[in-house]
Amino acid sequence: MSVVNAMEFASLALRQAGNDEAGEAAPRCGGGNSYDGRMGLRISAVFVILLGSTFGALFPVVAKKNPRLKIPDWTMMFAKYFGSGVIICTAFIHLLTPANEALTDPCLTGPITEYPWAQGIALMSVFTVFFVELLAMRFATFSTSHLDYDIDNPSANREKGLRGNSPAAITTDPEALPCENNEAIKENYAAQMIGLFILEFGIIFHSIFIGLTLAVSGEEFTTLYVVLVFHQTFEGLGLGARLTTVPFPNVWAPYAMALGYGITTPIAIGIGLGARSTLDPTSQTALLLNGIFDAISAGILLYTGLVELMAHEFLFGPNLKSAKISYVMTAFVLMTLGAGLMALLGKWA
Repeated sequence: MSVVNAMEFASLALRQAGNDEAGEAAPRCGGGNSYDGRMGLRISAVFVILLGSTFGALFPVVAKKNPRLKIPDWTMMFAKYFGSGVIICTAFIHLLTPANEALTDPCLTGPITEYPWAQGIALMSVFTVFFVELLAMRFATFSTSHLDYDIDNPSANREKGLRGNSPAAITTDPEALPCENNEAIKENYAAQMIGLFILEFGIIFHSIFIGLTLAVSGEEFTTLYVVLVFHQTFEGLGLGARLTTVPFPNVWAPYAMALGYGITTPIAIGIGLGARSTLDPTSQTALLLNGIFDAISAGILLYTGLVELMAHEFLFGPNLKSAKISYVMTAFVLMTLGAGLMALLGKWA
């Protein structure tokens, strides 16, 4: 009897241990959001962030397009390089880190837990962006008729030069340049346009999720609110500064892209408030969506920041290659300042 009882006890103990291990291995996801009221303050976030992000994105564009405002050159320089640092830091601190936290949450199960997917998805995103840009550089066509000269229509360039007696138009006539220079100009313009659209795409993805998060956050709402006002304004400044570097065929295109960025987070906040009774940022689906899309955006901004904003601008761009070393060092310090400030904001959001 004692042997039988011992065997039954051992069997019960083993079953209990198995149940305990299973319970510890996969905690239950979800549980609702942390929304705790303060609807008036949350609604104010829609308008304050709309104002900050739209101002940040539009200010460089308006200043560049309206010389009558007499905005000092150093202001534009600050916006351009400070904003570049903000974008680079956003990729590392505000996208890749949250993606890793979401995709390694203890409540997730299955293949997602068996690999560092945040870094893997960001890596795939980098190569995808590079592949798209590689193909676009070879096969995409962008009209240059809105520039000072039209590479695809040399006769129009001569007419412009003769009518206006413009030395600039005459000296930049593509027929006066070697063929390889014509192709280099077209490729540079194509690269600028593609890089800018990719940058906007990555930033807008990120802005949607932070708006949803802010809408249903709990006791940390006030801190998150203040931090995101600065975050969105600085990020908008970086995007707006880049919008001024490309000669768009449509004069309203940079304004539309700046406004598109400005309204994204406020709209996401509004959606989050409307769905506050059902929105659960800690559910399995929400964790997967947040983690995957943050990782995709991180890869996009990593590529854009390191390749377009750092390497092309500082190492290969004609402006900084021929600039005085004092100007280059100032640009570098501004870029690190933007990255450092955004890294500091990462302590709270």
